Amino acid sequence: MAEFIPQPSCADPQEPQSLSVEMARQRIADLLSFQSASHKSALRDALGRVLAEDIISTINVPAHNNSAMDGYALKGNDINGEQFTLKQVGVAYAGQPYNGSVNAGECIRIMTGAMMPADCDTVIMQEHVEANDDQITMHGQHRATQNVRLAGEDLAVGDVVLKAGHKLSPADLGLIASLGIAEVHVQQKLRVAFFSTGDELRSLGETLEPGQIYDSNRYTLYGMLKRLDVDIIDMGVVPDQKAALRTALQSASERADVVITSGRVSVGDADYVKEMLAELGQVDFWKIAMKPGRPLAFGKINDALFFGLPGNPVSVMVTFYQFVTPALKQLTGETLQTTTPTMQIECISKIRKRAGRFEFQRGILFEDEKGQTKVKITGEQGSGILRSMSIANCFILLEEQCDGVEANTVVTVQPFAGLI
Repeated sequence: MAEFIPQPSCADPQEPQSLSVEMARQRIADLLSFQSASHKSALRDALGRVLAEDIISTINVPAHNNSAMDGYALKGNDINGEQFTLKQVGVAYAGQPYNGSVNAGECIRIMTGAMMPADCDTVIMQEHVEANDDQITMHGQHRATQNVRLAGEDLAVGDVVLKAGHKLSPADLGLIASLGIAEVHVQQKLRVAFFSTGDELRSLGETLEPGQIYDSNRYTLYGMLKRLDVDIIDMGVVPDQKAALRTALQSASERADVVITSGRVSVGDADYVKEMLAELGQVDFWKIAMKPGRPLAFGKINDALFFGLPGNPVSVMVTFYQFVTPALKQLTGETLQTTTPTMQIECISKIRKRAGRFEFQRGILFEDEKGQTKVKITGEQGSGILRSMSIANCFILLEEQCDGVEANTVVTVQPFAGLI
């Protein structure tokens, strides 16, 4: 009998032909091509969308010099020591400017946002003023031009307000509205088709037989996709049959720009995704030196990009956040940060790890009794423990060479808030 030689597996601390996390990210980025289709959208409907064109200011914001305070507008040359008196000759409200002249020794009552008279360049807030009929006495130290917002101070005609590739926030909608712009050009939404594979999976509402489980991955995938600027095509559960899988992948690639599957990308007898990917398209890679999420298939089916995510629930979420999310953003032209925001935080937990693979441990950021931000692991870190993602608010990032972390050691933390 020939000598048995064990094959590389996910139990090994390091596997041959596995890409590092950074190499995998680069390989994905290199294969992506920006989808340039765009359309016009009403401003109210553009929240969360990616701009296809720069927003250029056609007006000054503010449009005119105006008061930053409720108070009195005057000539800066009339400031005379820490107590002086001027005569009030009028009032200016926001939207109702004072149209008369203001001479030396005179002032007007002015409200916040009201247009400054051409004769005035300074506002003294009402808290520093004593009024006696039309005799207004100013108290305290003041300087010329104080408390005035100048025309074009925020934005000037011709300024680039927001660049193409920017994802619009609520503040951006207000900023664009301040320019009088009612419609914007935004990138066309990507179409993303996804399905789960596995004979053991059942949809919600069905009765479970022995050995069967409910399909949770489609719900987590739907939730993560819903928070991105994409059109979602849920294709359900596909059985572990080559013909069924071939048909599903072919149909998905015809309907969508990106195809995502969960499960059956390993080396089991019924794991056909990798085989079908080679038949219908191309395989770029399918193993990453990371935990959880080692079996990640990436390539193309016809003209659609393909991500074959692992079957374990936590692995699905980790690989989606670390690889799929940035890829989808890049495809829609969104301007990406070069790195996902991280922070250095003291970890109160002892963490077990073997050197050889990059690990994404689930963590909880919290404040201790002294108000200091600390982090701890969620408990057991198995890739099937979906609850660890439900209660976590961050990943604890452990490099390949790390062979464990003692309690009260500073670690690198990636908050979930920076991943979407």
